[in-house]
Amino acid sequence: MSTHDIDLTLLRQWVGKTESHSDTINPAFAAALAATLDHPQAPVTGDALPPLWHWIYFWTVCRQSEVGDDGHPRRGGFLPPVPLPRRMWAGGRLRFAAPLPIGATAVKTSRIASVDVKKGKTGELAFVTVAHEIAHNGQLAVYEEHDIVYRGMPQPGAVPVAPKAAPTEADWRRRIEPDPVLLFRYSALTFNGHRIHYDRSYVTGVEGYPGLIVHGPLIATFLVDLLGRSLPLARLMEFNFRAVGSLFDTEAFEVCGKLSADGKSAELWAQNLRGELAMQAQAVLA
Repeated sequence: MSTHDIDLTLLRQWVGKTESHSDTINPAFAAALAATLDHPQAPVTGDALPPLWHWIYFWTVCRQSEVGDDGHPRRGGFLPPVPLPRRMWAGGRLRFAAPLPIGATAVKTSRIASVDVKKGKTGELAFVTVAHEIAHNGQLAVYEEHDIVYRGMPQPGAVPVAPKAAPTEADWRRRIEPDPVLLFRYSALTFNGHRIHYDRSYVTGVEGYPGLIVHGPLIATFLVDLLGRSLPLARLMEFNFRAVGSLFDTEAFEVCGKLSADGKSAELWAQNLRGELAMQAQAVLA
């Protein structure tokens, strides 16, 4: 597919479109995610929701007849109808302004911030950025910019993009075994029907990947979880992350981190067992 096949003028008509969802920060969901991340104890009602755990709330719910072939809601509703078939979570930038108490009711307001098309090494890429604001009692708790990338199917004989090497020096490391049960549990907690995370015949036969794909937000959550385990007294103020490559259920991976010399920030990354970078992130601490 070439650039002229993508009607950017049409897609940019979605810029500025908004939607809002209200949700209760259910303690049972938080307990389920704590178990999924292998925590010995779960936070309870009244505790501050840990950073990035808001992703298991504010579900996008659509009727079964409105689900697309890839398991996501059909395009052209809130998100623009990008014609490229493969859709991934590319990264994001978050600011944590105030605690979001477990048990509270909060409102998430989302807005299409931008739509763009670029030429990548593997073909056309479309980028959609969605801005989210989560407020509790009228006070902003989380501000997030979420980047979604769309791409075409792999072409026969296409040369894969060379992987980028991960940093070699880390203060903290944790090995994660991304088996299908872990991926299913996270998909269930986020009401994510995307078939690349649980349908092996689809992800290998249709989208051309070697195995089930570990969710980008799950990897990011493991990075922030590593930070919390390593620096339990630090407060996360900002978190920026970018997906560099994919991780699959076919092998373990590592989440790693290194604290800055002044202790006010940290570099975080995820890598496969060959030392190839899959996600890089920066955390600002208080």
